[in-house]
Amino acid sequence: MDHILQHEGQPVPDLGAVSEQSSGRAAAMDVDEDDEDAEALRSLGAGKAGVAEAKSIKCSECGKVFKNTDLANFHAEKSGHDQFEESTEEIKPLTEEEKKQKLEELRQKLAEKRANKAVEEAKDHKANETLRRKAGKDLNKLREEVQAKEAMKEAEKKKREKIEDAKAKAAVKAQIEADKKARAEKAAREKALREGKAIVDASASSGPSTTPAAVAASAVAGKDFKETRLQIRLSTGGQPYTTTLPSESSLREVAEFLAAQAVTIDVDTVTFAQHFPRKTFTQADFSKSLKDLGLTPSAVLIATP
Repeated sequence: MDHILQHEGQPVPDLGAVSEQSSGRAAAMDVDEDDEDAEALRSLGAGKAGVAEAKSIKCSECGKVFKNTDLANFHAEKSGHDQFEESTEEIKPLTEEEKKQKLEELRQKLAEKRANKAVEEAKDHKANETLRRKAGKDLNKLREEVQAKEAMKEAEKKKREKIEDAKAKAAVKAQIEADKKARAEKAAREKALREGKAIVDASASSGPSTTPAAVAASAVAGKDFKETRLQIRLSTGGQPYTTTLPSESSLREVAEFLAAQAVTIDVDTVTFAQHFPRKTFTQADFSKSLKDLGLTPSAVLIATP
């Protein structure tokens, strides 16, 4: 009613024409929308068609192209490169001839590598062998020198021991002879006493004959011997003791040596005696050297506790 009142006096519009006009406007709007969708589809299709497909992987650092990611990863581990990108470059498969050629190249490289390694190993082996031989020669030379020195020392030791043994044997022999002579003199005196005859001093009668021996003994004692070899017997019996001391050693050192060997010996009370030539050494002689006492180069002493 309001519409009629507002448009009173105006002609009534044709409903058919209005319907056609509305339909035309709607169709035009549909055409525009279809054109926009088609344009969007065309642009989307064109965009998709313009995108290039990645066919390989390229190392950005050295430019090498790889067929797949496994080869690219192997290259990365071997070279340390970590910059890669997709590439449109297509890697064509090798022909049989190219495969053979590639295999032959790899074989040659491997043979060269092995040959170089063999040469280096031969050099190292030669150098090591040279060092080993030199060390062996030096060691053998040093061993020979040590053996020669030891042999010389052993020879000198045997020679010295031989001389000392000869001297000791001579001294023992002289002591035995002196003991035999003393026993003979004692037996002669006892026999003379039993028979009531006069006692003849054998030492006086044999004085001229023993003079050369005494002279020889004094001459030997006068030599400069650095060591003195002693054989010490106990008056109580038992095993004799032998030792070698410097000729400048005192008789007290001999007593100390004997006290260390036999528990029955006291350094302050022990005395020594020598049968040939006949001598007795008391505590007053303990401060004198073996050389001064005429015991060099060897002597036999009788110790009395």
